[in-house]
Parts: sequence; C-alpha cells; structure tokens
Amino acid sequence: MQNKPKKSLGQNFLIDKNVINIIIKAGNITDKDTVLEVGPGTGNLTQMIVSKKPKKIFAIEKDKDLVKNLKEKFDKKITVINSDILKVNEKRLTDDRMIVFGNLPYNISTQILIKWIKFFETNKTFKRFILMFQKEVAERIVASTNKKQYGRLSILTSWRMNVKKIVDVSPNCFFPKPKVKSTILLIEPKEQFVKFKNPKNLEHITNIFFNQRRKMIKKPMSIIFKNKDEISKKLNLNLNSRPQNLKPSTYFDICKEYEKLFF
Repeated sequence: MQNKPKKSLGQNFLIDKNVINIIIKAGNITDKDTVLEVGPGTGNLTQMIVSKKPKKIFAIEKDKDLVKNLKEKFDKKITVINSDILKVNEKRLTDDRMIVFGNLPYNISTQILIKWIKFFETNKTFKRFILMFQKEVAERIVASTNKKQYGRLSILTSWRMNVKKIVDVSPNCFFPKPKVKSTILLIEPKEQFVKFKNPKNLEHITNIFFNQRRKMIKKPMSIIFKNKDEISKKLNLNLNSRPQNLKPSTYFDICKEYEKLFF
C-alpha cells in the first residue's frame, strides 16, 4: 500500500470488495448523476464510482499525499479538492443534486452529518447519502422513541432525513483494522419537513432535555418555559414522561413554542 494511514486523520481505508459493491449498489448511480465522495483515501471506492460513468465526480480529501495519488490515478476523471469537509460549501461545487459517498472519520462523523442536516436546502443540494459510521453512532442515528440509544442525534436526523440501515461492516474490511464495528446507512433528505426560524433552536431544546435524560421532562420544561403547565397542556404532554418517551414530532412542537418566545 502506497500510503501509510494517518492516525491523526482517523484514516481506515476500506479494502473489502464485497462491501464496496454493496455501497455502490445503494448509491444507484446513473450517467446523469453528480457524485461527491468524502474521504476517498486510496481510491478503492472511487474506482467503482468511476466505472459507473456518472456525469461528474468530486472528491474531498484532507490528506495532501492522498490528493497527489488520487490525481495521478484518476487524472481528469474526477475533481479532487484538498480540503476539510467541514469547511466545504457543497452548494458552490455544482447546481446538481449530488449523491454523497463517505467513509467518514469517526471522530467527526456526527459533526459532518449535523452540518448536512442543517444545510440550507439540503433536499435541493443532495439526492442521497451512503455513509459509513461507527456502529454505535449509527445506532443513535436510527434509534426510535423509547430506545436506549434514542436522543438528540436521532431527533435531529429524523427532522430532515429518512434513514435506512444497509449493513454492519466488520473491522476486517479495513486497513488498518479499527477497534470497532461499522455500519453503512442510506440517508435521503425529506422533501417535506418542519420549518424552524433557526435550526440551532432544535439543537438547544434537545440538548436541555437529553442533558438530564433519566429525569422527568418537568425539569427541562421549567428551564425552557415560565408557563410550562400551559404549554404542556397545549401540547398534551405528560410531565412525568422522560426525554426518550417523546416522539421527534413532539420535540418539533416544543421548539415551535420556544421560538414564539423570541421571534
């Protein structure tokens, strides 16, 4: 292998061809599609994306050595951008809705996902995402009400995205082997979703609730609202419930009421 993986960048290169084929199938690329690959690494998945002959391929890679290799390997078949995905404005790359592939660095995977969730006009910028997460993080993303893993990430994701688990991936499918299992998720932006004046308000609300996830919602409601009893009655809330008992739609309603206080 030409490049030694860099621990500082959380690099674990996907080397298993069967898993790469599963990812490609989930992407459902046609010759009319524009593709964005995040963290192409040594280009194993990139090679398969190129073989599908999409209209255009962008690859965001932070490692300068890998960028050089990718440019040599694929020449003009892909546009390689040497940058940090958290600093890239995807809207400036193209007017096309993109299919995004990403074996995301585990240390920043939730930050990347939340960036895309909060992205202005996510549904007009992205067609679908096929993303690899640490299994534990994936479980938090897909978790439903009353499940142990259900929390802020589940609620934020379900606000703007439909999510489907594709498959769990063994550490043996990577070089070097990570210490944890991974999971591939298919994520598609929703066309219809609740509009907030500022998405940060939903983050703020869920943060207050899940900071005390074992306690009854009476406490967070009284932190957020002076008239908590009135709001609870209006939203038909049982103040003895716990944060994991409330559906995402209930948190959206609470956020709407919160926004009325300031806007």
